[in-house]
Amino acid sequence: MFKKGLIVVVILALVGLIFAWPKISLYLASIKKTSNSQTAEFYFDASKGLDGLAQQLKEQKIISDKDALLKVGEYKKLNAEKLASGKYLIAKGTEYKTLLNGFTKNSNGNGNAEVEVEVTFNNCRDVNQLAGKVGKNLMADSATIATLLNDPITLQRFGFTAEQLPALFLPNTYKMFWDTDPEAFLVRMADEFKAFWTPERKEKLAKIGLKTPSEAVTLASIVYSEQSKNAEEWPIIAGLYLNRINQGIRLQSDPTFKFCWGDELKGVQRLTYKHREIQCPYNTYYNDGLPPGPICIPPAAVVDAVLNRDDNKYIFMCAKPDYTGRHNFTVGYPEHAANALKFQRWLTIEQQKNP
Repeated sequence: MFKKGLIVVVILALVGLIFAWPKISLYLASIKKTSNSQTAEFYFDASKGLDGLAQQLKEQKIISDKDALLKVGEYKKLNAEKLASGKYLIAKGTEYKTLLNGFTKNSNGNGNAEVEVEVTFNNCRDVNQLAGKVGKNLMADSATIATLLNDPITLQRFGFTAEQLPALFLPNTYKMFWDTDPEAFLVRMADEFKAFWTPERKEKLAKIGLKTPSEAVTLASIVYSEQSKNAEEWPIIAGLYLNRINQGIRLQSDPTFKFCWGDELKGVQRLTYKHREIQCPYNTYYNDGLPPGPICIPPAAVVDAVLNRDDNKYIFMCAKPDYTGRHNFTVGYPEHAANALKFQRWLTIEQQKNP
């Protein structure tokens, strides 16, 4: 009787184990841990779905058991619609169930464990260069971003011409999610633009005689192109160019005609009359007033320097004959001509030293 009873117990236990095994197996799979020895940076495109996620995690050696992860994911009914694209930081020894919970899309449309990326753009000549830098930090490629920025509908929507559009962007480091699409990026930049142009700044804009923010940014772009090293000169140069505008004198800024040449004059120190003779709307030697738009995307601090211009009477500026990057400022042309001659002589000597 004892033996028969023991056999019955064993059989029942085996039957129970057979029925319970799927749950036990699922539990064991869910508590398996990732293989990475340190926090792993991981970028994921949700369109790849659960299988794509598991495969990518396996290829990057974050998990060792793809089947186990799939088992847990399938139990959670995770698919491309329930997973979120983005950047993730995966701590070492993360359990598979926790890992998948992190990739699960929440009510905000982001992954529960998704983290923001830093999007930085500076020293951009135009919106196409900007798109290239932004595209390195976001899921969207630079070509898609550039297409949106150059779309006539975009220009009409935000009230800019193609030439003025660079004024919309304030160089900085912004935090946003990796899967931020070009449209959302553009809206974010428009919000930053609106936040920057406070009533106080608009009041200063009118006070210095400029009509629109894009005009201020255009002037700031010239100031920054003339002087990118020594910030203390920004308000001085801004004052000088505003003096020229107010007196009906052409700006005659070398960076404006250099802009017309694109990359052809990159690295050229000695600009000649031949370079200056190029016919182009941006060439302030041949055109009155400001160019049709910025010649670069200047830092916000330079825009503020324009709005807080130095109240001087300068009309001319010339680089000092040294490597400081600073300038000599004058009211009259004779003094300017003398400064220009000194600089040209110095430059000739330096070029002979380093041919």
